[in-house]
Amino acid sequence: MNSLFDKSNNAAILLAGILAIVVGIGVARFAFTSLLPFMLEDYLTITNAGILASFNFTGYLSGAVFSVFIKDINAKVKYFRIGMFLSVVTTLVLATTTDETLWLLSRVVAGFGSAMVLIVGGAIVMVKLNFEDKTKAMGIHFSGIGFAILISELISQYILKDGNWSDAWLALAMFAFIISFYSVYILSFDKEIKQEAIKHKLSKSIFTPYVILLILAYFTEGVGFVVQGTFLPDIINSLKGLDGYGSVGWLMVGIAGIPSSIIFMRLAHNYGSVNIIILAMALQIIGILIPAISTNMYLNLLSGALYGSTFIALVALFMHLGGKLAGNNPVVLMGSMTAAYGIGQVGAPLYSVALIEYFGNYNSTLYLTAFIVFVGILLLVYAKKIENKM
Repeated sequence: MNSLFDKSNNAAILLAGILAIVVGIGVARFAFTSLLPFMLEDYLTITNAGILASFNFTGYLSGAVFSVFIKDINAKVKYFRIGMFLSVVTTLVLATTTDETLWLLSRVVAGFGSAMVLIVGGAIVMVKLNFEDKTKAMGIHFSGIGFAILISELISQYILKDGNWSDAWLALAMFAFIISFYSVYILSFDKEIKQEAIKHKLSKSIFTPYVILLILAYFTEGVGFVVQGTFLPDIINSLKGLDGYGSVGWLMVGIAGIPSSIIFMRLAHNYGSVNIIILAMALQIIGILIPAISTNMYLNLLSGALYGSTFIALVALFMHLGGKLAGNNPVVLMGSMTAAYGIGQVGAPLYSVALIEYFGNYNSTLYLTAFIVFVGILLLVYAKKIENKM
């Protein structure tokens, strides 16, 4: 047991990384999705929900771009801790007030905190792990996103049996506060680490047509991620005969998400990253379209599973591929990819709510989102042609 409190133990480092994701992504980001149907009943309108989601992603985008420029590992530890603190405090805001301005502010700040936890925290985990090959270990780390959705959903549902959504936010904030101590303790260093900062010249030559197509495809995946990531439980609840199944659908997202990056990363190793990215995006399109064309309960639960198994894996796949292509310039390429994905995330909730308000259901939003992800697949097919000519 002592070894789990040893800061250099690989199992402790991975556990701390996963628990950090549960706080920064599960509680500060995705709990909003699982509680959305209940908040829509008596507080939020669908338009406000979309705006809050967009604000959250704006905060995440700013944090993601900011994180690219944090070079020093000691500074990374500091910003990771700030991210953990912000994740807890912004959750507390949702539990204790219904002031709309405070909610908007808290969602922006929560987004920034999530980026610090996922991106900067992931970088600390990478530095601290002592494995020969860290790819598999990072697959385990990213499985934390599935755990994060699952755990935050189970806590929410348990509290909602007797309480309301603000009680659920309070319980989530308290839970996040308690587990954050372990992550903050393990993901730190006993003394200042002297790291020689290697200065790489910023080279524009990295942005070949092939890389630009990849970045554009990742933008479409940012769009593909958002609609279900924001509305999935409500989408399922809105279907005839499926009211109340939304939370089961969201549980499926978490369960399917846990092994997904490990499985897809292995497939990418065997069959090539771009091929497996295309496969994952095709599966995601099927998942997006199911609620628009069927009210079958099992198919709609499958829709949740397809979403959970693809969106986490796609982030891992694109980032891994970007890292390989970037060579000595990971910061510039990772920053550009993350920004493209983030812009997709910020825009998608806004067109979603406009279409939902206009048509009175989710179908048009789902069709448009599926089409945008399909354009991403076409871009990747074209990128492959360019690559073969190189």
